[in-house]
Amino acid sequence: MTRHFAMLSLLIAILVCGVPVSTSADTVIELPVLAAFRQNNLGVFEILMMWWDKKPEPDPVQLQWLLADVRLGEAHLGAMARAFAYAVERTPSVQHSGTVSVQGVAYQPTGSDGPSAGAAMAVGFIALFKGDHLQQGIALTGTIEPGGQIGPVGSIPDKIRAAAREGYRTVLVPSGQIHDPRWNLIELGFQLNVTVKEVETVDEAYQLMTGQRI
Repeated sequence: MTRHFAMLSLLIAILVCGVPVSTSADTVIELPVLAAFRQNNLGVFEILMMWWDKKPEPDPVQLQWLLADVRLGEAHLGAMARAFAYAVERTPSVQHSGTVSVQGVAYQPTGSDGPSAGAAMAVGFIALFKGDHLQQGIALTGTIEPGGQIGPVGSIPDKIRAAAREGYRTVLVPSGQIHDPRWNLIELGFQLNVTVKEVETVDEAYQLMTGQRI
């Protein structure tokens, strides 16, 4: 447990630094991230580009966040570090060394300070380590909780609107959030031609987003 918390501290420090990118990656994951702004109800669609150089050093593997058009706050960076640590734990047969780089891409500079992409980032990191690919047209929103549970998030209608604008036809949401006093996701999905599905765990989301089991 002590080593786990030490690893998180190291990862957060690396993320904030923004180390220059390596160009020798074998695999690139394009992870859709759904966000929302308080001043509108349109939502924001971003892409997190993830790649791994698979070098023998450093060992254990390190994570770096490259500053770009998406500026993440401390809560989001912490969620990324937790998602990364969980992905390492869930892929014990993989040789975890080298550097994993993450860069945010958006149509215009945006800022995201919430942890609601934590579950999606866990899916992305696991796919990167396993060499699996994300299926097109599926996005996920939800926090990463202990044991790989997916926790609740806010502004889901805005995020579904953002996904629909980008041609995504399936949005995965935390279990128990389709039926909520604040919104009607079934009706919204029907209006936008988007299928909304609940997922309880990262494992469940991973199978839907990659077609593979962890």
